[in-house]
Amino acid sequence: MSEILNQQTSQEVIQKEAKKKVIPKQDKPPENDTGLWKFNRRSFLTFAGWLGFLGFIFTSIIGAIRYMFPRVLYEPPTAFKAGYPDEYTVGEVSERFKDTQRVWIVREEDGFYALLAVCTHLGCTPRWLSGENKFKCPCHGSGFRKSGINFEGPAPRPLERVKITLAEDGQILIDKGVTYKYEKGEWGKPSSFLPYRG
Repeated sequence: MSEILNQQTSQEVIQKEAKKKVIPKQDKPPENDTGLWKFNRRSFLTFAGWLGFLGFIFTSIIGAIRYMFPRVLYEPPTAFKAGYPDEYTVGEVSERFKDTQRVWIVREEDGFYALLAVCTHLGCTPRWLSGENKFKCPCHGSGFRKSGINFEGPAPRPLERVKITLAEDGQILIDKGVTYKYEKGEWGKPSSFLPYRG
């Protein structure tokens, strides 16, 4: 009888062990699983790691390609032609280029000079008041004589002159990239005034 009991218990133990082998553990897929998407925590983290790495590489490549094409600010040229000297009358302040180039061209008896139409206080564009024979800034009331010297308002210094020369074709050539300041004694330089008697 004990032999029968031992056989029954040994058969029960064998059946329990067989059931244990068939039942997979929770964190491990069964060995015979043929599914395409075995997705557990480890495979998710591996996938996320590779995705992050490839994203970094892709972003680096895009940045390297973009580095080959720098951002360049194309500014208009600072020099322009202002017509022939005979087009200007003596004693006149020409405002032809005030809006487009921010420059006044002043004709005197012995030549020309060009003033930059930028107030030296805060950079506003002054107006030429021919009745009062002065430049007046509308922002804070700075006043400048016809020569560009400041005499009223908060402007700390005179208007700046710009380079004025004759081009090869005989036209007046103005270059706003070269400025002359009165307080530095630069108004006496040759290209700050264009001698002309015509």
